[in-house]
Amino acid sequence: MEGFEQLNDILVNLFRDILYLEEEAMKRMGYRDLSMNDWHIIDAIGDGAPKTMSEIAARLSITVGSLSTSMNGLCKKGFVERKRGEDDRRKVYIRLTDKGVEAFRAHEKFHHDMINSVTEDQTREEFAVLIKSLTKLTDFFRSFGKTGG
Repeated sequence: MEGFEQLNDILVNLFRDILYLEEEAMKRMGYRDLSMNDWHIIDAIGDGAPKTMSEIAARLSITVGSLSTSMNGLCKKGFVERKRGEDDRRKVYIRLTDKGVEAFRAHEKFHHDMINSVTEDQTREEFAVLIKSLTKLTDFFRSFGKTGG
């Protein structure tokens, strides 16, 4: 297929660079003490209603145990806070602090700007093709992970 090598090169470089470049961009915005793992957790918590550790872990496809270590660090850094449930003290609810909401919104803006830079000059048809192609790529990776390749 014509363009195979070019597309392969684009995807390989994109996947190699994206997390690093995103983390660097967030550092330039003043968030030097957060890793990409921290950003994923902050994003999973969101700026809405508090979530349980189980809800956050499920959204990230990790165990609650794996989440706990990272959550401890985010609490110490002042981005999230824990609160026991009033009805069921066994449940722990997590929410972003004001500092965490500020970070969440900065990260959200980065993503908004990234999407705008990709789509600002596209026609509706080009945008539809982009969505279709990236959906196929996402489906490939999700099915690959389930079947083991």
